[in-house]
Amino acid sequence: MSVNSNAEHGSVNSPTDSSFDVIIVGAGFSGLRSLHSLRNAGLSVKIIEASDEVGGVWNHNRYPGARCDVESYDYSFGFSDELQQQWRWSERYAQQPEILRYANHVCDRFQLRSDILFDCRMLGADFNEDRASWTVATDSLGQLQCRHLILAVGQLSKIKTPTIPGAASFAGEIHHSGAYPREPLDFAGKRVGIIGTGSSGVQMTPVIARQAEHLSVFQRTANYSIPACHAEISDADDALVKATYDERREQARNSPSGLGFMPNRRSALDDSPEVREQIFETAWNRLGFGFALAYYDILLNIESNNTAVEFVNRKIAEKVDDPELCKKLTPHGFPFGAMRPAVDHGYYQAFNRSNVELVDIKQAPIEAITETGITTSNGEYPLDIIIYATGFDVFTGSILAPLIRGRNGLSLEQKWSQGPRNYLGIGTHDFPNLFVMVGPGSPSLLSNVIVSIEDHAQFICSLITSADSLGKQTIEVNLDAENDWVEHVNERAQETLYPLAPSYYMGNEVAGKPKVFMPYSGGVRGYRRILENVRNSDWKGFDIS
Repeated sequence: MSVNSNAEHGSVNSPTDSSFDVIIVGAGFSGLRSLHSLRNAGLSVKIIEASDEVGGVWNHNRYPGARCDVESYDYSFGFSDELQQQWRWSERYAQQPEILRYANHVCDRFQLRSDILFDCRMLGADFNEDRASWTVATDSLGQLQCRHLILAVGQLSKIKTPTIPGAASFAGEIHHSGAYPREPLDFAGKRVGIIGTGSSGVQMTPVIARQAEHLSVFQRTANYSIPACHAEISDADDALVKATYDERREQARNSPSGLGFMPNRRSALDDSPEVREQIFETAWNRLGFGFALAYYDILLNIESNNTAVEFVNRKIAEKVDDPELCKKLTPHGFPFGAMRPAVDHGYYQAFNRSNVELVDIKQAPIEAITETGITTSNGEYPLDIIIYATGFDVFTGSILAPLIRGRNGLSLEQKWSQGPRNYLGIGTHDFPNLFVMVGPGSPSLLSNVIVSIEDHAQFICSLITSADSLGKQTIEVNLDAENDWVEHVNERAQETLYPLAPSYYMGNEVAGKPKVFMPYSGGVRGYRRILENVRNSDWKGFDIS
């Protein structure tokens, strides 16, 4: 199935009305799922989408090797059995084009496109207390009105571009992995530089290494990467999954991560070195990202974590031929998993190629980009193409990009100046009828995000329709509930090893950003139980008036 244009689907870019029950910002998976739920509940809903296409992160991240680190069958919607039985995944870990085709398929199958306003960017929003509604300013459609505003803007959408002197003078091409060209780049005969070794850098390195004349990978901090154990999906495997899909969904929903992997109930310290080695080996060769669940306490106990670090370091050493290069590629100074590990398809082995070099910019920092390449304190690296694989302003960047003002003109940026303050990661005091999908304060990027998206979409839809059934206009987080939730999120984080690494979980990816733990580490299953308790106790923590 090809990705179709808006015109082919008759999408509207100019609404006949400018006032709606709900406006959703963003047509990624969380926006599409929310639109489906709310529209089925009888509400008038529009998505405003800055791009000309759906898919969110999978629309913009088209770099070579881009693929999901969650298994395809689990990185998909479970609200429709017909959908999950109809769609045929081709690979265990789907690549970007296939995921984007899936997003378009969902959009078309449920006729969502007619309620998406493409090429429409939200500039800001103001809450009107007299009308208990939001005025949303856009760049192409003027002002729109809505009773409820849902930010489905994604956590990996505000790209982080490094400020390097001389970039404008570069004679070649510069691209960012998060805003990659739709037409593939030709690397044949080219000298390519990748800045960054997070997930996108790890994924693109082996692909570009096979195509380019020479590849220079500029690394500041080595991170762990786990083999994906990738494979194509046979017809027999597809039939088996679809025959037991309900059980698979329930297992994912009731697992800590939403991945479906239940952690080993034993501590890594309970087993002998021989038994532990076998358990690690089995997980390494099958679980992908789920390797972190080989024992329940890998991310809770530093001694247990050290056993995983020792194992993974040996695996890296087995893949990298040069011992000195291996040392540079091996992470140091933080626990395994405390920075989100990448899931790779030959990353470490790529550095054994004669046309690939690692540039340690922690030891020799980048000084400038020249007309012909990148200069570090150790000298110049001639390049034809530079790719910034430098990631995103995660969790809060895309939420705070537009100017959002709640009661008494208070901006969300002011409210969150010391870090995100919300209840359940969904709503914020002083910002009535404003909801965030899979943002900070929720499992978000610590989970299979599709599972978390479905939880939020159902919860928010139920909250809005419940208020409507009572004839109520305003839904606002109670300040005490917000304070208690922020405290709870921090307490749960301190039970883990996450705060021991300088990661985007802690706001370390952007200079000057508040250094607080951003997501909720209490697990998908535990978080859902909290949502169910709130729903069953007349929406405890929300003032509905």
